Amino acid sequence: MTPVEKKLRELLEQRILMIDGAMGTMIQRYKLEEADYRGERFKDYHLDIKGNNDLLCITQPQIIKAIHKEYLEAGANILETNTFNAQAISLEDYKMSNLAYEINFEAARLAKEAVAEFVAEHPEATGECFVAGAIGPMNKTLSLSPDVNRPGYRAMTFDEAADAYYEQIKALVEGGVDILLIETIFDTLNAKAAIYALNQYFRDTKQEKLPVMISGTITDASGRTLSGQTLEAFLISVMHAQPVSIGLNCALGAEQMRPHIEELAGIAPVLVSAYPNAGLPNAMGEYDETPEITASIVGEFARQGWVNLVGGCCGTTPAHIKAIAGEVKKYSPRPRPVLAEA
Repeated sequence: MTPVEKKLRELLEQRILMIDGAMGTMIQRYKLEEADYRGERFKDYHLDIKGNNDLLCITQPQIIKAIHKEYLEAGANILETNTFNAQAISLEDYKMSNLAYEINFEAARLAKEAVAEFVAEHPEATGECFVAGAIGPMNKTLSLSPDVNRPGYRAMTFDEAADAYYEQIKALVEGGVDILLIETIFDTLNAKAAIYALNQYFRDTKQEKLPVMISGTITDASGRTLSGQTLEAFLISVMHAQPVSIGLNCALGAEQMRPHIEELAGIAPVLVSAYPNAGLPNAMGEYDETPEITASIVGEFARQGWVNLVGGCCGTTPAHIKAIAGEVKKYSPRPRPVLAEA
């Protein structure tokens, strides 16, 4: 166990820690245009790249760092790098697969700089702020066909997914992240490719493995992932990664996520995380749930003793994180599970 993982686990046993909120929501507040995404380096690029938020780590790094610092000021202990789609397969939408390593490395560096600057201003936070390399689910799935007329077709192979994740993980680690977070999992086979790549990277480099956190997504009231797994099946499918925590994020607001977090808290042999959306999107695709409402529901998760790590996903802001942090500090974290001996 690395010193960072030891410290992280100690803190998670002492109190409920905070993950940051949505990056995309905050970027939208800057009302960036095509020219802002391009910057000087890509001013003559042959495709429109507005919406490639991960690229902003290169073209608008000051914005990304400022957002990170807002979340730290709001009470976040763990910053996620701005790398949700920053692997070669997803970046191919913009014909920017060749930038995957650079984006991830810069994203990790920016987040670490934000932490260093925050701790310099707030010495009491020394050793209590971490950077998690955000590893998203990709825009393709290994378990499902994108063509309803060809159910056996797959848009990529397992090896292609694993290779893309390997490059992302290498860049995040070399950029200095403290944690690797495989998140928003809708297809567990994609997550398995990430886990495989992660283990392969640390075998190849002979480094001590960084702590791993895993977060899945329940897509609707069925209580299943998009690829059809129950929550328990998902849990069993990823436990070989030996994660520090397993949890849920995205797709649902806290109210809709409540029964699934309760279920997970009853079966998970590791620590539990929850970072829901700010409610469900309205007709315009925007999120209206106030920080107070989100905090009250997530606070109930804490009061019931279900969680060790909480935060926000789509639609959440530093105000949401501040409100949630203020609510959950009243309660103790979920106790470490005691496993029965065989």
